[in-house]
Formats: sequence, C-alpha cells, structure tokens
Amino acid sequence: MLEQLLIFTRGGLILWTCKELGNALKGSPIDTLIRSCLLEERSGAASYSYDAPGASYTLKWTFHNELGLVFVAVYQRILHLLYVDELLAMMRREFSEIYDPKRTVYNDFDETFRQLRREAEARAEELKKSKQTDKPVNNKKKQGQVQKAGSDKGSKKSEGSLATDGGDGDKAKGHKLENGHSNGNHVEMEEPRAGVVNGKENTSSNISAFDVSKLQKRTKGGKKTDTVVNKGSKPDPKKKATKKNRVWDDAPPETKLDFTDPVDGNGSGNDNIEVVAANQGESMMDVEEIISSDSEGEVDDNVQKDSKPEAKKKGWFSFMFQSFAGKANLEKEDLEPALKALKDGLMTKNVAEEIAEKLCESVAASLEGKKLASFTRVSSTVQAAMEDALVRILTPRRSIDILRDVHAAKEQRKPYVVVFVGVNGVGKSTNLAKVAYWLLQHNVSVMMAACDTFRSGAVEQLRTHARRLQIPIFEKGYEKDPAIVAKEAIQEATRNGSDVVLVDTAGRMQDNEPLMRALSKLIYLNNPDLVLFVGEALVGNDAVDQLSKFNQKLVDLSTSPTPRLIDGILLTKFDTIDDKVGAALSMVYISGAPVMFVGCGQSYTDLKKLNVKSIVKTLLK
Repeated sequence: MLEQLLIFTRGGLILWTCKELGNALKGSPIDTLIRSCLLEERSGAASYSYDAPGASYTLKWTFHNELGLVFVAVYQRILHLLYVDELLAMMRREFSEIYDPKRTVYNDFDETFRQLRREAEARAEELKKSKQTDKPVNNKKKQGQVQKAGSDKGSKKSEGSLATDGGDGDKAKGHKLENGHSNGNHVEMEEPRAGVVNGKENTSSNISAFDVSKLQKRTKGGKKTDTVVNKGSKPDPKKKATKKNRVWDDAPPETKLDFTDPVDGNGSGNDNIEVVAANQGESMMDVEEIISSDSEGEVDDNVQKDSKPEAKKKGWFSFMFQSFAGKANLEKEDLEPALKALKDGLMTKNVAEEIAEKLCESVAASLEGKKLASFTRVSSTVQAAMEDALVRILTPRRSIDILRDVHAAKEQRKPYVVVFVGVNGVGKSTNLAKVAYWLLQHNVSVMMAACDTFRSGAVEQLRTHARRLQIPIFEKGYEKDPAIVAKEAIQEATRNGSDVVLVDTAGRMQDNEPLMRALSKLIYLNNPDLVLFVGEALVGNDAVDQLSKFNQKLVDLSTSPTPRLIDGILLTKFDTIDDKVGAALSMVYISGAPVMFVGCGQSYTDLKKLNVKSIVKTLLK
C-alpha cells in the first residue's frame, strides 16, 4: 500500500498530493530524498531507502524535465509493489496534459489518479497471476525430463556423461535444486561424482574434497594449523618464545627503547629546547584565488569527432533545419556520445569510475525529455548540465567557517576540538601544524594533543612543530590509550584557557578493525566539534573505499545510538597532481562532507581553501 504520493516543481512548490493516502509519515523521507539524492546528483538511481524509528520506506520518483516536475511515491520497504513505476509513468503522461504554470491547485486530478491506480494494480495482478500459472507447468516439464533421463540411461552411461559432458550434469543438478526433491534415479546420477568410480578421473575431486575439509578445520580452529597427529606435541603457552635483545660483552643492561622526553604530571613537555621562529608570512587560506574565465571546448571537439559519421548520414539540410528549429525532445540515444566523452574525461582526471558513471546517469535523467534550444548542440547542453551538477556537489551544504565556530565555543568557555583522522602517510601531523599556524594568525590560542601513541617518532614530530610555532603540546608518550590522552588534553586546555585543541591520531588503514575501534572510542568519549578526514589528492578509486569504510566502521563500532561521522575533508599533496583533481569530487560525492582545507606545499603557509570554480573548470577541461 502506498504511504504518500505527490507532485511538485523543481523549485519545491507542491502542486498535488493524494488525499486518500492520509498516513502520517514517520521522519521526513521526502525532504531527505531532495537533500541527499536529488540535490546531490544521485537521481540516476532506481530508488532510495529511508530508515526512520519504527518505519523503513522506499521512495521512487520520475521527472518531467521539460516542465520541471517531480513525481514521488513513498511506500513501506517490506512491501514489493510492482505497479509503482508504471503508475508514476502514467501520472506523468496524464498530468503533463493538464499542467499550467499559472495554476497551483489541481483537485481535478484526484479522479484521474484513482483510475490510473486501478489500471496499474490490475496490470500488476495479471502479471502476478501469469507468473504463478507458468511455474507449475515448467516444473512438471523439468521433472519429466529428469525422470526420462534417469530411466533411459544406464548407470555407466550416466557416469560417463557426467564426467565428459559438464553441461548435462549442470542441468540435472539444476533440476534437483529447483524441484526441492529428487527421485532415486537422480540420486544415482549425482552420487558417483563424489566417489571413486573411474579412478584417475575422480582423483582431482578427491583432492579438492580433502583440501576443502582441511580448510574448514583451519577456519574453525583459527590459527591452529596442526593436524590430529601433531596435537600431542602442542607447545606450552607458558614457554612462549620471545625475541631477546643481544647483550654485548661489558655492556650495561639496556632499558626500554622509549626516547621521549620525561613529562610532568600535566603532560607538558620539556620547554628548555631552542625555539625557532616560524613567522613565514600570511597563510594562503586568507588569499583570494583569481580564476580566468576562458571557456574550454575539448569535450565538444571529442563529441564532434565521435559523431562525424552520424552527421554525414543525416545530411546538410536536416542538420541545418535542426539547428534552426531545435530538437523536439532529447532522448537517451542523443545524450550517449556526449556523456561517454564526459565520463572518459572525468576518469582521466582521477575521478573514480563508479562516481563518474553515477554522475553521467544523473545528468542523463535530468536532461531526458527536455527540448533542445535553437542553435544549441547536444554536447554543450550536456556539458552545461554537468557543470551545474559538479558545482552543486562541491559547494558545501553547511557553513564551514571554523573561526566563527571557535568564537562560539569560546563564549561557552570550552575549547573547540578538532580530530585529524586518515590512513597512513597522508600528512596528518604536517597539515595539523598548518591549521595551527593559520589559527595563530587569527589570534586564536591553540594546543596540540599528541594522541598518536602507536607510530615511533610521532610525538617527537609533533613536538618539533609545537616548538617552531611556540604553542603548547600535551603528550603522554607511547603505548597509552589515545582516547584517555585526548580527554586529559581537553581538560588541560579548559584549565589553561586554550581556544582550540588539535588532536593528532595514528594513521590506520580502513580495514584495520582494532585501530578503527580505538578511533571510534576516541570520538565517542571526547565528542569533538569537528572530525577531519585527511586524504591524499593522489588517490583515485581508493578514495571511495577509504571514506565509505571509515564512515561505516565509525557507525558499526560506535556504542552511541547516534554515531559521529566524518564532518570535513582535508586534501593533501594538491601541488603534485597537476590537473588530476578528481579525488576531491570522489571524496565529497561518497561522503557528503565538504573539502575544508587543501594542502599545497611543505611550509606552514601552504594551506588554502578549495576553489570550486577552479576544480569544475579543470574537471571539464
């Protein structure tokens, strides 16, 4: 049963809702569809799933691009309604005939909808009955074929046919699975495959069966790889062999290899180190970037090359007439050459293949059925639509003004906490220092928290940055719980009156569950104001895997009913990629989080904002 059905314009004006479906929806599925799917260029998908407390909905939609209308149907996910797509298509056809841009009320459409709904439900019932009547006939035929095959062929012949002809064996096996039961003849045909009948022919099957059982034993026993014979010689866990350091002659006994400087009870390091001046000028975050407005026509040229034979077939007169009059309605076949050229171009700019394909599907859905204006090529129309889509995706949906949020937290007399997370070697500590330098230029007091207690040298690296920037650092050495270190750092910042706490964490791969569990604990225990994912601009398809798995692990491993996800992205090594800027698009599209900082060098000033126009221009170059 449908829960809700409505028609609205692209601008958000609701023209008609079904009054018969008076069920109150739990949550806001339609608002979420618009915000997370339609505005984020994910409208190429077939449906959208929405989860609310106590209900799960499936939403389906269709567009009338020429009139700018959206038709949306909402129903319970547990119900598999077969007629929804057909009903939406029929509604689009009928409503477009009575649509008038000056009208805002369409009460006369109620009766038309009732008739369309009855027709769609009747067709769905007919289709369901036809499927049910076809199934028993097919099953009887298949059972008859199996019985005939079992009675006509002898056991030896069936064994030979199974050994030599794999297709017949697969068919017989399929009959057994589909019927749910088998007769005696069918069992006789299947059993010799596992037994030793033809000697050499069945040796490989025996070996594979042995390997499978061996594999099952290994998986059940975890790391246990010994067989039953070796169980008696199981080593004693108390006498576990450990690697010992070599002791040289006349040498004092070595202590633990921890070269961190001793810290006092508050976690502050030794301040008797020489201070290096770090005033390197104005940060690039505060410098406006000037973008030239030269238009690029490479996509048009590529499409023209691909469509030359088609233009010859149409002829000069038809081409000129179409240019003057404009094409009636754009169809999918008209868009495919331009979309293919755009997809290839995006992938050469390091956009993940999955993201490029979804973007092209969304653009095709927004253009299909639209009328092409006079003297306008399909390629330029597609490129303009793609440009608008890219700008919408890369433009942040919420405010990313960190300085304003810092002052708001300062009024509440608490520090603003930023946690830097990411995989190994992407430059978290270096870019943390760049963010600290930018905050210092705006007269914000900063404290660093060395919560990377896993990697050797991480504390010393952060301490060096703190010494150069002349800011305090909170550290507890190595092999400590990073969640507890971060909590104590925030308490220390509250006592000292620091405005911002920048928390450095250990690099971890997205598949490393122990480290991801520790990160989830750190975020849950300290509830930071901002969780920044630090990612390389060099990655392509791996950007999708990293961000999606980071978010998924934070959800799965969190003990909170409302787990925190990644709030923003910091792209590093942006100066090394030339025009391969696709990682920014891939990361924003898969996570919905905005790019808040871009690292473009090795000095403290090499940190800037993402220029959306520049990225879009480069992607479509």
